[in-house]
Amino acid sequence: MSDTREITVNVNGVAYSRSIETRTTLVDFLRQECALTGTHVGCEHGACGACTVLVDGHSVRSCLMLGVQCHHSHVQTVEGLASDGVLNVLQQAFQDHHALQCGFCTSGILMTMTEFLLDNPSPSEPEVREMLSGNVCRCTGYLPIVDAVLDAAKKIREMKK
Repeated sequence: MSDTREITVNVNGVAYSRSIETRTTLVDFLRQECALTGTHVGCEHGACGACTVLVDGHSVRSCLMLGVQCHHSHVQTVEGLASDGVLNVLQQAFQDHHALQCGFCTSGILMTMTEFLLDNPSPSEPEVREMLSGNVCRCTGYLPIVDAVLDAAKKIREMKK
């Protein structure tokens, strides 16, 4: 017999009320209950970063968090970054710098870097590399990702002037 709970989670500005099993991970809740498949399931151990989302403004590994822990929380996924079909500055920088290849890791990196740039709007290259160390990318070699993050940071600073 499974244990279920009724939860309401605000995901990308939309309230989702569902009855879920208490053992359902946040990544499974997002993918199965909210039909938001941009958050990827990678290692299921929190090591690869592919499942990173923001919960109440802080990056978390959604494979390690239970959906019931997000009751009454605000969750932002990669689908919530663009506005009216227009990429945000970081997403556009990734496109401009060809900072993705297969794309599997990209959503987790975008979410990690979203929080990072809010906390550190003028990062150095070593700081970007340090923040990226928790996200595994097997395709790009990280150089275009670092370039994209630094370019996005510069553009964000210019927009605030």
